[in-house]
Amino acid sequence: MSLEVTGKLHVKYDTQVVSDRFKKREFVMELAEEINGNVYTNYAKMQLVQNKCEILDRFNEGDNIKVSFNIKGNKWERDGKVNYITNLDAWRIENASSAMPAGNSQPNTQAMPSYTNAAPQQNAGNYYNPSPENVDDLPF
Repeated sequence: MSLEVTGKLHVKYDTQVVSDRFKKREFVMELAEEINGNVYTNYAKMQLVQNKCEILDRFNEGDNIKVSFNIKGNKWERDGKVNYITNLDAWRIENASSAMPAGNSQPNTQAMPSYTNAAPQQNAGNYYNPSPENVDDLPF
């Protein structure tokens, strides 16, 4: 599943060589979301792997970026206990101001996140809002 998110590059880390066959580079995005007049900030750690690690070099902390990523998960057992880990694997990073549609001349200075399904062939779920506060579940 491919997703996209737009926000501010908060922190970028150096590339880590995990083994002779695997390297990764982590970074953190600041995602601010307005809900009922209040702004809530979340921080999402993502990673680039292998030859994608260099993508981050052309961006600076504080830049508004648009990231295409996949959700990856692994399961492993240790001492009879099952553990799970989830990674947000980025595979493309763009400058958010250059990724805006034509006619929108204002850059997104507050880094309000925009979650979309990056796969154009899928029609359902083109917008993802992770906050249950936005759901109006009142019966009247």
